[in-house]
Amino acid sequence: MRAEPMHETFMISAFEGWNDASQAASEVIHYLIGHYESKLIHEINSDGYYDYQATRPMLCHITGRARIIWPHTSFYDITLSPDLHVLVQIAPEPNYHWKDYCREVLHVAEDYDVTHVITLGSMYAACPHTRPLPVDISSATCSCELDREYSGPIGITTILDQMACNAGMRTTSMWVSIPKYMNTDMCAQGTLELVHGLSTILGVPLDTKDLAARAETWKMKASTIAACDDRLSAYIAKLEREYDLAQRARTIASLGAPQAEQLVKEAEAFLKRME
Repeated sequence: MRAEPMHETFMISAFEGWNDASQAASEVIHYLIGHYESKLIHEINSDGYYDYQATRPMLCHITGRARIIWPHTSFYDITLSPDLHVLVQIAPEPNYHWKDYCREVLHVAEDYDVTHVITLGSMYAACPHTRPLPVDISSATCSCELDREYSGPIGITTILDQMACNAGMRTTSMWVSIPKYMNTDMCAQGTLELVHGLSTILGVPLDTKDLAARAETWKMKASTIAACDDRLSAYIAKLEREYDLAQRARTIASLGAPQAEQLVKEAEAFLKRME
């Protein structure tokens, strides 16, 4: 295990595909690359890692010439402030050889003295667009701390987290939940929630003005869709009640006995009104 560093050097990773509902996670990387001074510093070729029938190459035309763009991993150095550079990674989730792939990623991270790996993900869930989208943040300094409560299928982000921990790096996993009834659109609100979380972890205010405007457009579209569908509106109202009750429960748990008792009475009255 390496010694505790005097300062943190961050790598932020996101993968398109299974870990990227409504592209909310990968758009964080694209947003940072487009919004701040960035420089492409390394790439990992696709051979051996991808099934080209599942993740197909793309044909594009640049200056009048046809070019094939193969799936690949890109690393950028991004200047977020005069005192903070971060390494970011963006790639489609590989189809094969995950352990070899993560070793190659971590070799790049070690070359740039990364001490803290932040992985981003987004998933569809039963949550309303009218409330802040839930963000789950978990941190670890050793592999035994990873995913203590979850059992089930995992993506490449969890493998990278565990292997980074085993290599002596700190890790933070951050996932945002996206309303499953909005699974056909990119979710700028989910991207915004992740950027807010990154700002807290990195300790720097990140510019979100353009992203916030896109998030408002997404929310207005969701509300318009709901207004045209009575069943969807009723479903969203149910999700809102569940969200508000869960918030009340968390507030009660954080307070002393007298205040908690009063809030329990208010919650009971709220439930009676909903009957």
